[in-house]
Amino acid sequence: KYGWLADNDVDSTQWRELAPRAPFYLFVPRDEALAAEYEAGWRLTDIFPANSVGIVTARDRLAIQWTGEEMRRIAAEFASLPEEEARTRYDLSLDVDEWKVAWAQEDIHAHPDADAHVAPILYRPFDIRYTYYTGRTRGFMSRPRRAVMRHMRAGPNLALLSCRQQSQAGAEWALCGVTRSIAESCALSNKTREIGSVFPLYVYPCGPENPLKGDREPNLSPEFVEEARAAFEPELLSEGESNLAAPTGPKDIFHYIYAVLHSSEYRHRYADFLKSDFPRIPLSGDRELFAALAGLGRRLAALHLMDDDAGDPPAFPRPGSDTVERPRYAEPARGEPGRVWINAEQYFEGVSPEAWNFAIGSYRPARKWLQDREGRVLSFDDIAHYRRLCAALAETPSIMARIDRAIDAQGGWPIARHGA
Repeated sequence: KYGWLADNDVDSTQWRELAPRAPFYLFVPRDEALAAEYEAGWRLTDIFPANSVGIVTARDRLAIQWTGEEMRRIAAEFASLPEEEARTRYDLSLDVDEWKVAWAQEDIHAHPDADAHVAPILYRPFDIRYTYYTGRTRGFMSRPRRAVMRHMRAGPNLALLSCRQQSQAGAEWALCGVTRSIAESCALSNKTREIGSVFPLYVYPCGPENPLKGDREPNLSPEFVEEARAAFEPELLSEGESNLAAPTGPKDIFHYIYAVLHSSEYRHRYADFLKSDFPRIPLSGDRELFAALAGLGRRLAALHLMDDDAGDPPAFPRPGSDTVERPRYAEPARGEPGRVWINAEQYFEGVSPEAWNFAIGSYRPARKWLQDREGRVLSFDDIAHYRRLCAALAETPSIMARIDRAIDAQGGWPIARHGA
């Protein structure tokens, strides 16, 4: 940078005139040829009215634990200690405006029922851990995002995860995911600017007397529902999912969106626009295309939630300490399958390079999941989880390719024109 500045001045610089426009007024060049096409789609925040960024604990080391039992024990012990002893015991930094030891302890004292408050949380992609969730702002957590997360705690639900900004210059956009649980703000990526937002599919009625009970309703805006009815079907179910013949359920809409976001062509075609705002979703009036994408999105979401098994999970053939020391990957060679070594004696066998390198944002789940567990002994459930994780990652690219083929078979992009 400094060398270039030393060799150039205002007169020698090749300037490019920009015409910033609403709503972002960008001061960097962008190809606007597809702007009208892209902006005709539905912004995620306009589809799902109830949404927010993910949870910020302010003290992950205390508030996020590997198991529910560990979280119960630590919460009880932390709340019972004198303030400064608790700070020392859990290696907590000095209090800040958003979080104080005394506030966190008082929150647990006010909500002592661990069975009601210890909850799974999506901490990183494919990485479910546990926290003590009360919903109180500036309590045990700094920002629990109760207005939205209560819908994930109230009963069965699904939520789409996405980000408003992408920080990795030149990288393909891949900032989307799915969860059944509450989610931390870095549940998609640990990059500072890639803060994940949560878009629940359902909302539960809430009121002063009975805030978490009642029949759930789709978290879909009336304006979006009206356009979806016109595009897909004259009737839109209020619950569940259909057989993709007719009519349409909220889960079908959810899975259609999930499929669109996993289209490689969508990510490439709209790359410039995906960098700086939430994704926009085109609505196709082609019922056959909608059904195909919803079906593929359903399979993809089930894999990422680990509801469904993918074929051929890697083996874990050798007995040993099961301790993660320094994970490393050995690519397939001389007829041997790819192996992920967790120590000098043990490995997962049959991990493809595609699974090992698969990225969600800047996060590579197959490698980072193990790296985060260095020094820990993997349980039986941990080993089973990692095998399923790798199998899900291995199948994901093939489903993404099927999504693109389904769109191409019905006329290609832009899909908003189909059925018009």
